[in-house]
Amino acid sequence: MFFDTHAHYDDERYNDDRDALLASMQESGVSLILNAGSSVASSRIGLSIAEKYPFVYAAVGVHPHDAREMDDDSIPALRELLCHPKALAVGEIGLDYHYNLSPPEVQKARFREQLELAAELSKPVIIHEREAFEEVMEILSDFKSIAGVFHCFSGDAAAAERVLGLNDAWMLSFTGVITFKNARVALETAAGVPIDRLMLETDSPYLAPVPVRGSRNDSRNMRHIAAILAEARGITIEALAEATMQGGKKFFGIT
Repeated sequence: MFFDTHAHYDDERYNDDRDALLASMQESGVSLILNAGSSVASSRIGLSIAEKYPFVYAAVGVHPHDAREMDDDSIPALRELLCHPKALAVGEIGLDYHYNLSPPEVQKARFREQLELAAELSKPVIIHEREAFEEVMEILSDFKSIAGVFHCFSGDAAAAERVLGLNDAWMLSFTGVITFKNARVALETAAGVPIDRLMLETDSPYLAPVPVRGSRNDSRNMRHIAAILAEARGITIEALAEATMQGGKKFFGIT
C-alpha cells in the first residue's frame, strides 16, 4: 500500500531487530522502501539490505554532514555502487548549514561532484537541505536536466513552487514532521502540492510522527503521515497511498 521513499535501515539502531522488522513490512501495508545512503559505507550497507529484500531499493551518496570525509576515492566508489541494479538514485546529498559538521565550502564542492555524477549516470538525486535553500537552488540551476526530490521538505508554498519549477521531474517529499503541531506550514504546503509531484517518507529512524513522536521511527508509521495529509487534502488514505506509490515508482524507475 505505502512506498516509504526515504529511510535509513543501515542505521545501527536497527542492528538488534533489522531483519525481523523488515520481514514484517509487507504484512503491515508497506510495499516498497528506498534506503538512502549517507556515506560510502552506509551506501554499501543499504545495497546489501536491498539485495536481501526484493521490496527494498537503495540510493547511494554522501550526506553533507559527512562531506568532509570524502576523498579522491569517494566518487569512483559511488560510481561503482551506482552500477548495482538496485541503486536507483544519488542521495542523500546537499547542504546543511544548521550544524555545519562539514565546512560550507567543502559541502558545496562535494555536492557539485555528486550532482555531476548523477548527471553522468542519468540518475535522479535526493536532496537534503537545511538552512541553505538559496545556495542549493543556485547550485541546482547549473544542472537543469537532472531529476530530483527535496526530502523532508518543510518550506512554504513559494519555496515549493520554486523547486517544482526547476523542471517537470522534480518532486517534494514529506515526513512525519507534518503531524507536529508546530509544523503547520509544512502541512499546508504538502496539501497544495500537485499529487503527481508528491512523495511520502518516514526518514526512519528519525522524525517519528504523532502519536509515536520520540520513539525510533520505522516504515510502519507511514499510515500516521498519510492520515493527516489525506485529511488535509480531502481525499482517502487509500487514494493518497496509491498516488504517492505511483509517483514514487515513476520517479525512481521501478516497474
